[in-house]
Amino acid sequence: MKSPFRSVFGRRSTQVERYLTVLIIVYSAVVGFQNPRFLSLETVFDIVHEGAPTMILAIGVLLVLISGGIDVSFPVVAICSAYVSIKLMWAFGLDALWFMIPVSIVIGLLLGLINALLIHFLKLPTLIVTLGTMSVYRGFMAITLGTSQYPVATMPKSLAEFGLANIVSVEGEGSSYGLSVFFPIVVVIFIVTWFILYHTMLGRAVFALGSDEEAASRIGVNLLRTRLFVYGYTGAIAGMAGLMYFAAMQNVDPVALQGFELMVIAAVVIGGAKLTGGEGTILGTFLGVLLFQLFQSTLVQLGLASTWASFFFGAVLLFSLAMIYYRQRKSDQRNLVFRIG
Repeated sequence: MKSPFRSVFGRRSTQVERYLTVLIIVYSAVVGFQNPRFLSLETVFDIVHEGAPTMILAIGVLLVLISGGIDVSFPVVAICSAYVSIKLMWAFGLDALWFMIPVSIVIGLLLGLINALLIHFLKLPTLIVTLGTMSVYRGFMAITLGTSQYPVATMPKSLAEFGLANIVSVEGEGSSYGLSVFFPIVVVIFIVTWFILYHTMLGRAVFALGSDEEAASRIGVNLLRTRLFVYGYTGAIAGMAGLMYFAAMQNVDPVALQGFELMVIAAVVIGGAKLTGGEGTILGTFLGVLLFQLFQSTLVQLGLASTWASFFFGAVLLFSLAMIYYRQRKSDQRNLVFRIG
């Protein structure tokens, strides 16, 4: 008899996924014991609303890590794409999501494709290339468009309303809350990414590239096309995430998310993605980001300062990495695989 997990995902759950699931349940129970209001539908809706942009950015990071790369430019791509789309919209005298969303996605796609081309033709480490493009993109935006902030009173009305819109609303005690319109966007991106990774030749090429680039080339994988997809797709969904971030924060800040890239990468690694490439799951990524969001939003309810979030998150990261690479060493020993260095 198949387990419910295998019936849905078509595979066994990984050790990391099981460990994170238990950790999230135990941590939620502890927070709920301290503050019973935490275990409510309102909390779930708040986490969805606040964590949706991070979830989308993490999906892009997952693709890059599976392909064997490390991208630190994605937060800048997200912010630049969204900010430029807003500036262009105002230049045309508009205030409409139907303009901002596709423009931001296209700009993100183009910036991602630039990353892919530089990585492929310069033959430089992905970390070095994206460090460079991160600075170039941010600097070019600042030089050409400036870095003016637009709080809720002056930001595009359609974007502000987008951040407050719900697909389901619930009336509470003296207030109302609901399930954000961000939710179906995240679900669609998760499903599309899952289908591409596990049910297409392109997805197999991404895993092959991350497992062994030379071997992938020998079996006929088009390395350039695969990199263009990985970084183009990552840039495109980052463009969407940038607008969602501005909408959720109710503030257009072109210098936002600085330093955020390391936390997202850490969340994806906690979910089981290997920094050496070729391994990672969408469910693991979801659980890693969910844990990050829980630490960010609930430690105050335990009577701890928000600065403890980094401590706990770092501890979980170290334990997860130790688990992943211990398992890899044991597998190598069983299969008589010896690694140099």
